[in-house]
Amino acid sequence: MIPALFAPDLPPACRQVLLVAAPDERSISAELHKLERDASNSWKQVGDTIPVTLGRNGLAWGLGEHQASPPPNFRLKREGDGCSPAGVFRLPLAFGDAPTSHGRLRYVPITQSLLAVDDPQSQFYNQIVDSACVTKDWSSTEFMQREDGLYRHGIVVAHNPSNQPDAGSCIFIHLWRGSDQPTAGCTAMSEANLQRILAWLDPALEPRLVQWIA
Repeated sequence: MIPALFAPDLPPACRQVLLVAAPDERSISAELHKLERDASNSWKQVGDTIPVTLGRNGLAWGLGEHQASPPPNFRLKREGDGCSPAGVFRLPLAFGDAPTSHGRLRYVPITQSLLAVDDPQSQFYNQIVDSACVTKDWSSTEFMQREDGLYRHGIVVAHNPSNQPDAGSCIFIHLWRGSDQPTAGCTAMSEANLQRILAWLDPALEPRLVQWIA
């Protein structure tokens, strides 16, 4: 079930994968499969397939743990392109508006001063920072405490881990506006499904997100 292009990039310690499969490069809708690796190193699906939405412009080749080169003419992820990143990515932490998480991932509670920095000129580019604790050097950020509640539950996707300017920033798994509503470049789903994923993910099993074309 793991795409052959990315299978070599999953470390042996990785026993859980969120596999997001889109029908084509431009699709705003995809299917998410929760996969577990068994004792024979075979991947098996756990639970039902979950519908998700992607960026308004589909998928673009991201920066993560994958080592392969993008297919010919496949778009490269860029800041503000409205694309979700294709590739293999760690899932280092969760966030939300509750004081503590019900899941096992490292958790960051959202506050009024918590920002996601998307200004490529900032030293904090592609990072979540507490604006009360750092000196502002950015011209563009996103408040993590959103009025629409889309970040009430969420997971950070470790895209562009070296924070390369203009390569795309602050990619999350979060709540969707609706099953037909795309994101700005994240992966989104219903609250019930995201809560199930948060309860399932185990950092001891080195979970990864794999996004590609079915």
